[in-house]
Amino acid sequence: MQPEIFEYHFTVPKSAIDDMDHVNNVVYLQWVQDVAKKHWQSKTDIKLRNTYVWVVLNHFIEYHHPTFENDKITLQTWIDNHRGVKSERHTKIINSTTQQVLVSAKTSWCLLYKETLRPARITDEISTLFF
Repeated sequence: MQPEIFEYHFTVPKSAIDDMDHVNNVVYLQWVQDVAKKHWQSKTDIKLRNTYVWVVLNHFIEYHHPTFENDKITLQTWIDNHRGVKSERHTKIINSTTQQVLVSAKTSWCLLYKETLRPARITDEISTLFF
């Protein structure tokens, strides 16, 4: 089964720019987390969001090309696989004009019960939302 790719588009704000006049590396990482959250929220109802939360286990991020203020970018994210309580999510940050991949990331996430913060097995109800 092919994962569904979620996309989010925006223009790089001045607040993302560092002293080297391009997007700061920490900002890219924030965008990786933000688009994951947007994807989760787009696929789930309030009941699921009140039952579960995701926490990051690790990030692997590669910076390919710089991004600048006012660049139009596309964030793409998808779930590659999951097992037990863990899920692997991929993200690409792409210059919307040139289609050049600026950043690629792989993040391992763990699903938790929101109330207890204990690991929760990823159910078919959840996995079918993303494939």
